[in-house]
Amino acid sequence: MRTAKIDRKTAETDISLWLDLDGTGVSDCRTGCGFLDHMLTLFAKHGRFDLNVTCVGDTHVDYHHTVEDVGICLGKAFAQGLGDKRGIVRYGDTTLAMDESLILTAVDISGRGGCYYALEIPTEKVGDFDTELCQEFLIAFARDAGLTLHVRQLTGCNSHHIIEGAFKSLGRSMKKAVAIDKTFANEIPSTKGVL
Repeated sequence: MRTAKIDRKTAETDISLWLDLDGTGVSDCRTGCGFLDHMLTLFAKHGRFDLNVTCVGDTHVDYHHTVEDVGICLGKAFAQGLGDKRGIVRYGDTTLAMDESLILTAVDISGRGGCYYALEIPTEKVGDFDTELCQEFLIAFARDAGLTLHVRQLTGCNSHHIIEGAFKSLGRSMKKAVAIDKTFANEIPSTKGVL
C-alpha cells in the first residue's frame, strides 16, 4: 500500500498527517484554520486521496506557520508514499473551471522541487485567511514532495474561487501523476533510472 505517516513538531506547530495515495477521497482535516481545512478536503476529494491531518499551531499569531508547515508535511507524505516512484505516470495536468475562474495546474514528479506560481488573487483575505498563504502552501508542498508544480490562473476575479480552483485542479493533477502505468509498472519513468 502506498501510504505515509508524518509527525512533525516545532516550536510553532505540532502536526500529525496520514495519507493514502490509493484511497477514495475521504478526509478529516483539523488544522485550526477553517479555510485550509476546506481546501485540503477539496484536494483529497478530487485527488481520491485519503487524508487525515491535525495541527495545533500558533494561530494566535496568524495562520502562516500552520499553512506552511501543513504544506511541508503533505509534501513529505507524498514523497514517502511514492517511494522510488517505480511505475508512476509521473506527469499530470488539469484545467479546471470554478465558476468564473479557470485554473491550470501541471505537475512533474521529477525529484526536483519547484513551484511556478501565477495566481492573481484580488483580495488580501478570504474570511480570516491571508490569501498570500496559498503561495506559501504550494511552495512548501512542491519542495518537500520533490515535484515541479505550475499553477496558472487563466481567468478569475473571485478570490475564493481562484484558490478553490487551484486546490481542486492540483488534486486532479496529482491523481494523474501518481497513478501506476501498468505497462511500465516495474520501471522508473526517467532515462536516468532514478527520480
